[in-house]
Amino acid sequence: MFFLKGKKLLLACSGGVDSVVLAHLCISEGMDIALAHCNFNLRAEESDGDEDFVRRLAAQLGVEVFVACFKTADYAETQGISIQMAARELRYQWFAELLQAHSFDFVLTAHHADDSLETFLINLSRGTGIQGLSGIPKVNQHVVRPLLPFSEQEILDYAKSENVIWREDSSNASIKYLRNKIRHQIVPLLKELHPTFLQNFLKTQDNLQQTNDLLKHQLNELKTNLFKPKNGAIEIRVSELEQLVPLEPYLFGLFHDYGFTQWEDVKGLLTAISGKHVVSSTHQLLKDRDCLILSELKPKKKESYPIYLEDTPPNVPVNLKLEYVETIEKQGRNVVFLDKEKLNFPLVLRNWEKGDYFYPFGMQGKKKLSKFFKDEKMDLISKEKQWLLCSDNNIIWVVGKRADERFKVEDSTRQILKITQLT
Repeated sequence: MFFLKGKKLLLACSGGVDSVVLAHLCISEGMDIALAHCNFNLRAEESDGDEDFVRRLAAQLGVEVFVACFKTADYAETQGISIQMAARELRYQWFAELLQAHSFDFVLTAHHADDSLETFLINLSRGTGIQGLSGIPKVNQHVVRPLLPFSEQEILDYAKSENVIWREDSSNASIKYLRNKIRHQIVPLLKELHPTFLQNFLKTQDNLQQTNDLLKHQLNELKTNLFKPKNGAIEIRVSELEQLVPLEPYLFGLFHDYGFTQWEDVKGLLTAISGKHVVSSTHQLLKDRDCLILSELKPKKKESYPIYLEDTPPNVPVNLKLEYVETIEKQGRNVVFLDKEKLNFPLVLRNWEKGDYFYPFGMQGKKKLSKFFKDEKMDLISKEKQWLLCSDNNIIWVVGKRADERFKVEDSTRQILKITQLT
């Protein structure tokens, strides 16, 4: 890959034939590389032997080497994931740290054509779309896989012809893992059925990738037309989505990258009442009248700020002006008049919480804020941004919306406090 010339490269080296051949090829091409080796501590002395081998290989090639030792089994148990997934997460997290700390341009991995075929079959067995069938990408952000066009046999042949020495990983022979079952039991049969199976697969995969690229291009153009930024979120008109035919694959293409998988629920939002929503691990899709609102999920942290009569801290998210007045003017959404003697200072400005209630000004009895928000036709995003001004644990004012009846000015009031929400 010509674009790697002159770049600072970090090469992931296990000590196996694939990564060792890649290291030799990079050196022969005059590339600036350093080796990175992960000791996952899964094969006792064999793992330590791999580490020693990679250290000696780095010395032989005259390049820098980075080594990380992981408690992979403990991490897998803590995270509730498989050993393979744990190793992958640990590996790529570490690579990202090395990229940033040492200003590497790319990470090189030694995945080859047979690896891509195995990934294709794994994804096929689990159920997938065109992206999952497109195999391992040659370039994925900062990760580059230069050996993808070559078969495992071609790499072995090169290693033998050049007298390259490598380490054999005994776990590769075990068929207790799905990938190894496919590698040792299924792929050989496919190659036996058709001698050029791998070459034909690579052509098919290239066609699938081109189709996927075309699809992405079309979907990006569609998103440009449909997705309208609004108040830190994205607004999509339902009527425009309903014109897409066939609807289901369009919904998948438009919202898949945001983590959504509940496609019947997503489709159901088009005809749902306002307030219905679907949540992925990273985003929320909310029905709001004739639109869908797409927003990123952010961990909600409880915030509160003390509000004094004077010298209110400058970091308060709502600009409030507090002042004494002699008479009451017209009270509105952004201005309230309160009986100062009914308040305990400092007041508190905080987020609303589930279960909150207040006594709406001009009404008798209390009302849950959730019901008040519904009556106000507030969407979920607006609710999350709503602030409350409180005295002790009592709500004085749903800021910008409605004051509380309990703190109103009466005939017996001696000091009137005017609070204004400034724009």
